[in-house]
Amino acid sequence: MDTASVQMEVTDKYSLRGRVYNRIREDIISGKYKKNEELREAMIAGELGVSRTPVREALRQLELEGLVAIVPNKGAYVKGFTDKDIHDIFVIRSLLEGLCARWAAEYITPEQMKAMEECVYLSEFHLEHGNVEQFMEQDSHFHEIMYQASHSDMLQSLLTDYHHYVKRVREASISAKNRSDYTNIEHRNIMLAIKEKNGEKAEKLAHEHILNSMKNIGDCNIEIDNI
Repeated sequence: MDTASVQMEVTDKYSLRGRVYNRIREDIISGKYKKNEELREAMIAGELGVSRTPVREALRQLELEGLVAIVPNKGAYVKGFTDKDIHDIFVIRSLLEGLCARWAAEYITPEQMKAMEECVYLSEFHLEHGNVEQFMEQDSHFHEIMYQASHSDMLQSLLTDYHHYVKRVREASISAKNRSDYTNIEHRNIMLAIKEKNGEKAEKLAHEHILNSMKNIGDCNIEIDNI
């Protein structure tokens, strides 16, 4: 079976393999499993109430993604993300988000536009009232709406993965040095460009938005060793 086939089969969230894969992947990204920690098949299988086979298959897929290292005759270990990994993810994501915003400006539906406007409004409300957790939720929701508005399943899938990979370091970035204020302003400007059907402007603003997030991480010296 080729890599693409494995990806499709394993990541089907409704299959047993997909559920096991998504659970382990989420536990790695969320920090439940730390960098260099061994991922014991028997223990994970017991926690999830499954046999070791879907766990083993999930670990192989996660190895292809670069999240896990499988050492012959030893076991599977969490690789985590290096500084370069995080940098590369943000740079790639900045380009893809720009393309996504351009396509959203062309294809967004009235319902999606309304949802994006409401998201920006709620973000401003929660920011003003110091509701950090709710603000983070709206921040993610804004990007989800834009991904859907691109009307590209492939682009949405890629961006959702990249967005998820840096979730923890992104949240730390938003919380630091009033980055949340700038994030909200940037979201509003992207939303207005999309509403105006100005794809070129939306692309430029979305691209800069992600690069600004990356710069803030460097400025704040955010620790990513365990991410």
